[in-house]
Amino acid sequence: MCSDLEPLDLLSEIIEVPWTKMTAVRMVQERGARGLRLSTDLKRVSFSASLIFKICNYFPAEFSIVITLKVNSMTSKKNEYIFTLLQENSNHMLLGLRISSNKLHLEFSHGDIPYSHKKRVTFRDVYLADRRWHTLVLAVSGDFVSLTVDCCHPIDMFLDIPFPEDLNTARSRFYIGNRRRRKGLFSGLLRQLVLLPGSDATRRICPNPSPRLAALSVPKVLTELPLKPNDITRYPYEAEVKVTVGSHPPCTETEAGRLWFDVFNKGLFICDGKNWVSILKAKERLDYVEEYQNLVTNSETLDVEIFEIPNVGLFVATANKKPRPGSTIFKWLDGKFEPYQNITTYEAQAWKHFSIGTQAYLAVANFEKNERNQEYSVIYRWSKRKLQFVLYQRLATHSARDWEAFQINGETFLAVANHREGDNHNIDSIIYKWNPARRLFETNQTIPTSGAYDWEFFTIGPYSFLVVANTFNGTSTRIYSRIYIQLGGMFRLFQSIPTYGATDWEIFRVRERVFLAVANSQSYETGELTGVNPFNINSTIYELNITAQMFVKFQDIPTYSAVDWEFFTVGDDSFLVVANSFDGSKFFLNSVIYRWQGYERFVPVHQLPTYGCTDWEQFNTAEGSYLIYSSAKERISKVLKLKTY
Repeated sequence: MCSDLEPLDLLSEIIEVPWTKMTAVRMVQERGARGLRLSTDLKRVSFSASLIFKICNYFPAEFSIVITLKVNSMTSKKNEYIFTLLQENSNHMLLGLRISSNKLHLEFSHGDIPYSHKKRVTFRDVYLADRRWHTLVLAVSGDFVSLTVDCCHPIDMFLDIPFPEDLNTARSRFYIGNRRRRKGLFSGLLRQLVLLPGSDATRRICPNPSPRLAALSVPKVLTELPLKPNDITRYPYEAEVKVTVGSHPPCTETEAGRLWFDVFNKGLFICDGKNWVSILKAKERLDYVEEYQNLVTNSETLDVEIFEIPNVGLFVATANKKPRPGSTIFKWLDGKFEPYQNITTYEAQAWKHFSIGTQAYLAVANFEKNERNQEYSVIYRWSKRKLQFVLYQRLATHSARDWEAFQINGETFLAVANHREGDNHNIDSIIYKWNPARRLFETNQTIPTSGAYDWEFFTIGPYSFLVVANTFNGTSTRIYSRIYIQLGGMFRLFQSIPTYGATDWEIFRVRERVFLAVANSQSYETGELTGVNPFNINSTIYELNITAQMFVKFQDIPTYSAVDWEFFTVGDDSFLVVANSFDGSKFFLNSVIYRWQGYERFVPVHQLPTYGCTDWEQFNTAEGSYLIYSSAKERISKVLKLKTY
């Protein structure tokens, strides 16, 4: 009785007939499709669960939910409910689905007793607030949950506690777009909200020629032909249009629909009630690069890490060579970076910022031992009370060069590049996994490396990859760097690529094409005398060949002991900047910006004088776009501003 396979259209339960007299919802047409904007009258957008569970009062143990929605924007900490199932005589939630700026959360109770244990399943890196329609299928079966977005590959998760088989829905109500209170109201449009008991709806609607609008059961009023623009106003001059010209005006519900022409940036915007949405804007082009700020550091800098802490600000952490006073964290204040906090480090090689939930962390890769002859790299946690980073966890490393942080299926990992142990460069690098129970990182997997210098994580479709830059095996820099793919919960060898003292990998995409660039630092073999400059060597860009299922050589670029690549965009243009560090005789060299020019591939467009350059990072603020580079030969790192036209 509880496994009827007929789709249950939840939206139709709140639509009044005739629809022309609807007050609980308002029909809105956007991007060629109709959806419902929900009323703030919470009672009008709710209905008794008994209306759909007519024979059986128990929520199905196996089910799927199909949602088609459109959300314009969401702040980082905001949550909005798609629907909830609440007991009528209490605020106890039996089931709920909510979204945030980059996550989707499924919540369910393990009983109908108020305040009984509640379980939450979080799908991370699900970006729905992008002003486009999306169709989601959430399927639940026992201890297994999967999420399919726009008919792409599903994201699968396992529950430590299975979905209950006896969730009693008697005397409960569905609330669409809320949880019976003002906080968390759904601000977007809903086109489809269907419960399918006992079955995964993905097979019914996917594949689909219009995956963002894939339909299982859409209310009839929303399936009629969309209005055409010329049906709205017969004569364009009959429409009154108000355009504001000048500096950035306010955008509230009062100004909704008003146009603003930004004279300075040459753009036309419309107010959606919250934000100014670009309608027409002149595309930026990179003109030239100018020096903006000399960042004085405690000692030579090997790496910089740009990061932002929500509601706190923009920061840069510099990895400095000397332990006293250590490395510095700078904060962006009034258009400049200002010193914010010093942290004792030991010939720091790199910083890595990452987040677990709402908590921010910084991991430093220490190359040398501390005063007690102990070799540790350290993770620091942001203290919301002290407003600074405090020591959180020490991890034993061996001449660590780099940290890489990443998430797979909601789990957080850290990979350290162990460079050498004494004179032995052929040692294991380690992947750590966050243990949420102990709230610590624990060893998850070891991978043999040779003078490891850098890790880079990336995803292609549903697959997760790690690539390591192997630099030196004790006798030669002409060795293989390796790409690993995660299969069965472990990283396994995917491809080996010959490199020459590899120091960095950079993953990037140009339209639909996927590229991987390696920075080669030198070609060296013990005892070899060739007369050829070992530092004047090509670095290489590889492209993913889908048919061959491997990366193939795309372009060689002449470099001088390259240490880093950084990819960035300006308008529609794509760029790569390389850190040239040493040509065999001098550290004063030009680092080069290359621009993507289609058939011509990457072409040099700007020569940037640098001194011992080791790292590039690009960042944006309200004032514009910038590049910052670190110097391993002086106590000055430089911030450069990208001038556009």
